[in-house]
Amino acid sequence: MFDIQGLNIYLIGMMGCGKSTIGPLLATKLGYSFLDTDTTIEKLGSQSIRKLFTAVGEPEFRKIETQVLAEVSAHIRLVVATGGGIAIARENWNHLHQGLVIWLDPSLDLLVERLQDDTSRPILATSEDLQTKLKRILAERRHRYAEADIHLPIATQLAPEEIVDRILIAIPTVLKTSSITPD
Repeated sequence: MFDIQGLNIYLIGMMGCGKSTIGPLLATKLGYSFLDTDTTIEKLGSQSIRKLFTAVGEPEFRKIETQVLAEVSAHIRLVVATGGGIAIARENWNHLHQGLVIWLDPSLDLLVERLQDDTSRPILATSEDLQTKLKRILAERRHRYAEADIHLPIATQLAPEEIVDRILIAIPTVLKTSSITPD
């Protein structure tokens, strides 16, 4: 294993890409704590993301996301699953770049498969065809996601443990050799 000296790891990517599933597994492997920004926002707002998003609107919701990210980034030794839209705001990258950013990037077909029956995502609550909607959202966000330190394309359904293993192999490739210390 390697030592990343307490550096936070931020998982970014589209809704349904697996951040909330992969995050706890990765945190366990690294001996880190896990935090999901959406869960934190739900606890702070005492309501679901969908209800909060509807109540305050997207611009205000994005401000809340930024505030939560700012507070989270002050800590160390965290694996953080971010909301799918957190990477949109340029100011959020000031916080994300304080850690190691990993873009989980499943294929569009895989996203559609994972999200087709999901009614909890407010941004998908339109009459637009799911594949068309996801394709449009990804096109809008791809340039921001591409700023990640690690880009992990996921073409087929993989077990979460396989994805964690791929991340653990990729991390040392982006760290400065002086920050890698063998166990």
